[in-house]
Amino acid sequence: MGVFNYEDEVTCSIPPVKMFKAAILDSDNLIPKIMPQAIKCVEILQGEGGPRTIKKIHFGEALIPLVKPHGPIHIGSKFKSMTHRVDAIDKENFTISYTVIDRDVLSGGIESISHELKVVASPDG
Repeated sequence: MGVFNYEDEVTCSIPPVKMFKAAILDSDNLIPKIMPQAIKCVEILQGEGGPRTIKKIHFGEALIPLVKPHGPIHIGSKFKSMTHRVDAIDKENFTISYTVIDRDVLSGGIESISHELKVVASPDG
């Protein structure tokens, strides 16, 4: 079984505190409202949003590109959901770490995917 770890740094012209709040902290409510064709809803299975919280994302009918180690695939109408565990959230440094633990997209011997995301200010922002 394979385990993949990703680290991303997102640079934005919006102040990191605002982007982190909208894109990470409020995303469970915000994204289904903005893109209901892509994300129907986010269901919290365990926890209150902090570390060890387990969330299930229910996809809509739209095709959303997702890059996997062997090339891009599209989630959405082909897949129904994705479950992940929040490993850490650092509100002061605008980072989140989570692990995809179960989803119908995992295949080909991939056991999990871990992702760390950091929001940083752009040079002009």
